Amino acid sequence: MAEKNVMIGGIENISEAKKLFQSKMNSENLAKIEQIKTESALLKIANAASMCEPDSIFINTGSEKDKQFIRDMALSLGEEKKLAMERHTIHFDLKEEQGRITDRTFYMAEPEDDVSSLANRIDRTEALNDVKSKMTGIMKGKIMVVGFYMRGPVGAPASNPAIEITSSLYVCHSAEMLYRNCFSAFDSEVNRLGHFYTNIHSQGLNRPEDLKDARVYMDRHDQTTYSINCTYAGNTLLLKKGNHRFSIDKAVYQNRGNELSEHMFITGIEGPGGRVTWFAGAAPSGCGKTTTAMAGHHFVGDDLAQMWIDENGYIKSINPESGIFGIVEDVNWEGDPKLMELLRKPGTEVIWSNVLIDDDGVPHWTGNGEELPGKGYNFQGEWVKGNGAPPSHPNARATLVASALANYSRASEDPDGVKTSVITYSGRDSDTMPPVWVAKTYAQGVIIGASIVSAATATEVGATGVKRAPWANAAFIPGALGDYMDAQFKFFGNAKLNANGGQPVMAGLNYFLTDEARGGSTKKLLGEKRDVKVWLSWLERCFHKEVGALETPIGFIPKYADLKKLFNDIIGKEYSEELYTRQFSLYVDNIVKRIDLQIEAYGKEKNLPELCLTVLDEQKKGLIDLKGRFGSVVKPSDLI
Repeated sequence: MAEKNVMIGGIENISEAKKLFQSKMNSENLAKIEQIKTESALLKIANAASMCEPDSIFINTGSEKDKQFIRDMALSLGEEKKLAMERHTIHFDLKEEQGRITDRTFYMAEPEDDVSSLANRIDRTEALNDVKSKMTGIMKGKIMVVGFYMRGPVGAPASNPAIEITSSLYVCHSAEMLYRNCFSAFDSEVNRLGHFYTNIHSQGLNRPEDLKDARVYMDRHDQTTYSINCTYAGNTLLLKKGNHRFSIDKAVYQNRGNELSEHMFITGIEGPGGRVTWFAGAAPSGCGKTTTAMAGHHFVGDDLAQMWIDENGYIKSINPESGIFGIVEDVNWEGDPKLMELLRKPGTEVIWSNVLIDDDGVPHWTGNGEELPGKGYNFQGEWVKGNGAPPSHPNARATLVASALANYSRASEDPDGVKTSVITYSGRDSDTMPPVWVAKTYAQGVIIGASIVSAATATEVGATGVKRAPWANAAFIPGALGDYMDAQFKFFGNAKLNANGGQPVMAGLNYFLTDEARGGSTKKLLGEKRDVKVWLSWLERCFHKEVGALETPIGFIPKYADLKKLFNDIIGKEYSEELYTRQFSLYVDNIVKRIDLQIEAYGKEKNLPELCLTVLDEQKKGLIDLKGRFGSVVKPSDLI
């Protein structure tokens, strides 16, 4: 996409930028900014300051002194409050802004630009005028903080340098925990990679009445995001999903077939003999990515993945983040012991958001398996037990550095990434797909990702019902879905992939199958949270060709004998053949309905690869044939 840079504050040259810096910075911060030599970055910062008109500018180098300044300022400004446990703080977003404001999030587009059919588009000139209208003077009376970060390890082929400019000290504090401050390496990394992203945010007056004017704009031409009048980190910490969108553009339009930017966890599963097999897996926010990542023995990341094919023909993955911004609902000692150690015992820095705080300064949340206090304070105000209100918001979060985790892998900071052998796709699917199945071809694997359908979660304001969630990444794909799909086919079908272990196992996961969907009478899950370890272990052995499988039109499913042994070996649980049959029977009508939904939707897409509909048609025909032979419910025993 052609660059069309904008000097939105009217600063056109370095001499003007330096003059502005001298008026807004003290001698200490002037000395810091003089170490940055990338003139285009200096112009971005100066223009942001010229437009937003802060009282002063603080340059965050990532030093311990600078980080402590940010922590202290977040407290003094009331954006965070101390809790009982040392290094724990609470941040509350407005009760009306508890998730991504998808209805007010737009791609700024020129007339010739293709924009995803699942995204909001706005004329670029109109958006820039609105930015100037809403952001001019928005930081009066405030401090502007500028940080320089890497989305990924320094030196990695798929990392991305980025600047975060904000008046929110909570956003600054979060950025320091979630990303790698690369002040000293910023210039060299920009020179190496040839680009950087810019993010400009202000919470404004942080009032409910201003939320109607909240906006998140993404300028793909200028690789700049603007976030206005909002505080929730998913809308404001633009290093995260804002820059993820730019990275998708880069993979699709600049390096198609060799690079991907995905909404995926990265974790390592230990197999027989202590070997480690690396997984990357997609799921919509709130659908189990953190739980799955934590189920691994070697944690790298729980939300985003940058992937490329290396010179030896292997897929490599890095986490652009270095921390966790994780949903805490249903996080408990039984299902998430490693995470609970950090949340409930001293020693780890944690920023809590939108949970319940009792009178003793202790956080509580829905599904933690602990006794709730009689009263406290949450995102809605005063809370009393038994008043019918939940203790915490379903999208309440905890932010912490990943290196605190007991299963944290030092491979997280390896610029060579981890060799990725298993790719998974999942969503909140209550009634259609089995717990785990494996694609027969790379093309079928791409279609598993393209066909994710998931119940809405609390991560998006106002979202309801069940909807398509292609690759769990659709909310962040800027361009045409057909182009993105073509990039997926070209990547996983790349002839450079090593024939000896370079082609990954591609699989679907479904943790949310319910009892009532398989002949029962309750809405309970047909399984337990800990079962995920078995599904991952079976996939690990699939990659190493150590288990068999039953072939179906949608892919391979496990054999009972293999799962029975794994359940016993991995989690010490008896696994009955009756439960296996309920979980892995194919409810043909449901699956065909899901395929018809995809055929209809993708049939409307521009630039759609023909291979998409070919795979879907083949699966549908195979399922209809099975139904003719065995009926609408096909049991695993029918396939033997």
